Amino acid sequence: MRIAVPKEIKNHEYRVGLTPASVRELVAHGHEVWVQAGAGAAIGLTDAQYQAAGAKLAADAADAFQRGEMIVKVKEPQASEIAMLREGQLLYTYLHLAPDPEQTAGLVKSGAVCVAYETVTGPGGGLPLLAPMSEVAGRMSVQAGAAHLEKSKGGMGVLLGGVPGVAPAQVVILGAGVVGTHALQMAVGMGAQVTVLDKNVDRLRHLDLIFGNRITTMFSTAQSVEEAVLAADLVIGGVLIPGAAAPKLVTRDMVARMRKGAVVVDVAIDQGGCFETSHATTHAEPTYVVDGVVHYCVANMPGAVARTSTFALNNATIGHALALADKGWKRALADNPHLRAGLNVAHGQVTCEPVARDLGYDWVPAESLL
Repeated sequence: MRIAVPKEIKNHEYRVGLTPASVRELVAHGHEVWVQAGAGAAIGLTDAQYQAAGAKLAADAADAFQRGEMIVKVKEPQASEIAMLREGQLLYTYLHLAPDPEQTAGLVKSGAVCVAYETVTGPGGGLPLLAPMSEVAGRMSVQAGAAHLEKSKGGMGVLLGGVPGVAPAQVVILGAGVVGTHALQMAVGMGAQVTVLDKNVDRLRHLDLIFGNRITTMFSTAQSVEEAVLAADLVIGGVLIPGAAAPKLVTRDMVARMRKGAVVVDVAIDQGGCFETSHATTHAEPTYVVDGVVHYCVANMPGAVARTSTFALNNATIGHALALADKGWKRALADNPHLRAGLNVAHGQVTCEPVARDLGYDWVPAESLL
């Protein structure tokens, strides 16, 4: 199969779909890999390294999209990239379609076969292709929150861990999944007072066993979320409903009653965000203020640590990339129900039920297309 990797074009996005090591794996399986010239240069992955691994260089994005039977990316295709997709072409990347009707409409119109990293499931549960970026974003969320609590960045001027004689910041984490757990590790390590909320009592019990009295765990209800948020200096939103738009746990009214200079970091923004006041931002302009509360809602947070993120992502995605290339998408999906869960759009049909429900499309089960 001919596989192509275009350079990412989203604002301040420096990750790349395949590392040279991943290219080498695909070439060893007999596939032809084309990488757009300069695709990994920003993170120290040179064209020479890709060529040494067996890749050929595509002159530009149009060349890459033209050559590839399978396109491997990191972020969802932008409008100019969707215009280059063709009927039956395989797209393997993050999509996050539920809160993005324009992208969904474009992919449906293109006729491409679109496998989304974020809905591929794992044999033991969970979302293994989303997990590495959730780990990165969870850890980054505390760094970003701590930085923006500084007065010069719009915050109230609070040091996350405090100092002897002065209380540390109150950090509230909504969701005890991968994002929440990694945010929790960072916040506890920096000395903050941390409260984590989730509806899964077993998950809260697990965290309590690990962290003991260094954290507070709370069952998530409208009442407990409101109480925790109003007492917080930093709120991190890490809730996820696979494939669907994120629930709005924090209302506009709650934000209006939060402490002035408090910070919210909405890691769920790729799926629409879990604060009613959230809208996506970029690394170029990462924050805005609503009712005195600083909002950090960067939609590609791991892109800021693009080298770490690229290697972590490839560790998770290369296995399925090999299966798709070796077998073709139909057989690969037929053989593996977990990979099949990643099919979101194919030949003009929406095959992910939460996306179809949220955006008003007819749902066509993936099995019917195999």
